[in-house]
Amino acid sequence: MDLKGKKIILGSNSPRRKELLGGLDIDFQVDTGNTFEEVYAPETPQEQIPEVLSEGKSYGFHRPLEDNEILITSDTLVLCGDRVMGKPSSREDAIDMIRCLSDKNHKVITAITLRDKERCKTLSDTALVHFKALTDNEIEYYVDTYKPFDKAGAYGIQEWIGYIGIDKIEGSYFTIMGLPVHLVYQELVKFIG
Repeated sequence: MDLKGKKIILGSNSPRRKELLGGLDIDFQVDTGNTFEEVYAPETPQEQIPEVLSEGKSYGFHRPLEDNEILITSDTLVLCGDRVMGKPSSREDAIDMIRCLSDKNHKVITAITLRDKERCKTLSDTALVHFKALTDNEIEYYVDTYKPFDKAGAYGIQEWIGYIGIDKIEGSYFTIMGLPVHLVYQELVKFIG
């Protein structure tokens, strides 16, 4: 992709988002300076929470954007029934989250925000994931070995638990990993013009 002199900034310290954005073969830099506090109004519809947080991260960027810069921010959440799952706060929380996901379908919603000095576009993508029934031993092994405390829903599809536990997905694998790169590419093309 010809960036036409634009500088792309990824406003995330997620190694997975960095890897996925790198897969688009574009030059970018990571800058995680941010003042945004990740909170949302209690009346926010659950499926809109990632968009609210992604856009908040964009506008919470620590400095004004320059004329040639495009900032990309993102947020992911897992929705199991009516339960919103962000990152687990402890080992017990992670185990509890994965127990909730066991033998059920859940949604993974990842939002992206692209912003330059003049425009801001936020959109999201949803994937449906099904876990087989997991044993307590499997859940505890995963949490203790992989320490998924930086992952929404306490798991990474690209890790051991995804290999042994996920038997069906509908939607983008990359959305589940944390960055719907097909949407990022589509919007970057529009932003660069």
